[in-house]
Amino acid sequence: MCLLALAWNVHPRWRLLMAGNRDEAHARPTSPLARWTDHPGVLAGRDLRSGGTWAGLDHDGRMAVVTNVRDPRIVLPQAPSRGALAADFLGGGETAASYGQDVQANAPAYAPFNLILADGQDAIFLSNYPLARQVRLQPGVYGLSNGDLDEPWPKTVRLRQVLSDWVTRQESEPDSLWQALADEHLAEDQNLPDTGIGLDRERLLSAAFIRNPIYGTRASTVIALDYEGRGWISERRFDQEGKLQGETTLANHD
Repeated sequence: MCLLALAWNVHPRWRLLMAGNRDEAHARPTSPLARWTDHPGVLAGRDLRSGGTWAGLDHDGRMAVVTNVRDPRIVLPQAPSRGALAADFLGGGETAASYGQDVQANAPAYAPFNLILADGQDAIFLSNYPLARQVRLQPGVYGLSNGDLDEPWPKTVRLRQVLSDWVTRQESEPDSLWQALADEHLAEDQNLPDTGIGLDRERLLSAAFIRNPIYGTRASTVIALDYEGRGWISERRFDQEGKLQGETTLANHD
């Protein structure tokens, strides 16, 4: 993921709600949201280069979502896949707290990342940038992009507000969340972060939905889990022109 908002324990029906976009090079091979054949309890898309995922859930109501942290000064060519951090949690049986401890111990080996893990008890935010740390999330609505948790990048603030409003209105249909994920509004220059990639690229990446033939929004995802761990994950996929190519929704229960 490169942008997401998360609501934890604040909606009367849904214990967890997540809405986010995956931005990636269009040339990177990817398989769409599906039930994994090697781990049938896992529901997620898959990066076919590394085998990991950016967001998913399992049949027990556990969820994982990962974002990169944008710092072009840090290059670790031999670092393990950050997508494996999410995939290994979903494919295993550990609690979020236990797995989070393992991740924190090994975090320096990875290129900069943010990771959110959730199970029936906890939602935990982990990062290794600038130093390895983890935070148990309290009930609330959070925003995350390629910076820190709740860092006030314009697109992160907007998506977090949309989800917060959705929760306040106690909505049940995700239409407004899909609309927010499709927002192509660019931030004003004075509100852009400075992550070392130059003004033109900061502008391009300031939109929630990035329409670009080389690097852009490949998928939008919404996840909902109730207080018994039952729910669904829905994915919309886009081509190099930003056109919808397919949509999949899977429930994590019979």
